Amino acid sequence: MATYFITLAALILLSGIRIVQQYQRGVVFRFGRIVGGKEPGLNWIIPIIESLRIIDLRTVTLRVPAQKIITKDNVSVDISAVAYYKIIDPVKSIVAIQDVREAIDQVAQTSLRNIVGKFQLDEILSEREAINKEITKILDSYTEQWGVVVSSVDIKDIQLPDDMQRAIAKQAEAEREKRAKIISAEGEYLSAQKLADTADIMMAHPIALQLRNLQTLAEIAVEKNSTIIFPAQLMGTVTDIQKFLSQEQPRKP
Repeated sequence: MATYFITLAALILLSGIRIVQQYQRGVVFRFGRIVGGKEPGLNWIIPIIESLRIIDLRTVTLRVPAQKIITKDNVSVDISAVAYYKIIDPVKSIVAIQDVREAIDQVAQTSLRNIVGKFQLDEILSEREAINKEITKILDSYTEQWGVVVSSVDIKDIQLPDDMQRAIAKQAEAEREKRAKIISAEGEYLSAQKLADTADIMMAHPIALQLRNLQTLAEIAVEKNSTIIFPAQLMGTVTDIQKFLSQEQPRKP
């Protein structure tokens, strides 16, 4: 009989053993009231009288389903997002809210619709970071009283109507053509400017033009052409060179 009671007592004691993982915290209830918490490791609670709720403190990834939203400029878009949050106060997350995940999901959907609806389509596409921060700020203001911190909310995907996608594609193509024409025009301008500078130099030094003609003939000769046409002004090239050299020689010391 004694053995029976000893065995029963041992089983009761063993039934009160609980293991809390490193990323968890335990909240102890005694007759429905919170009486303390349990740290990671091996813990023991009074069987039958006490119960233990395990709370996960790791960051949770919550996918916010696509929401059909009307932008400020009356464009219908489907936007999905992802929220990252973690519990920092296990007691509040149990007492203040029934289902933390479900509550954050609903608030995130509502905040996403309200915030995105204040922006025009171009702003939504170009200012995601600002929209993300605003949604995170509003969502965090709700979850603070639940013992939860929302680290970030990121817009994941934006689905545009087909006609709007075609319009944006045409706009992007027109923008690329515009940049290409501007670059081409700038190149022609620089080229014309250099040619004008070269022409000014040749007008100031006629011999330079003749030397350029000779250089051109040398380049033609490399191609092994059977016929070479000499421009008329080239006939005076030798005389001009000799005159130029005769003027330069007296200047030498």
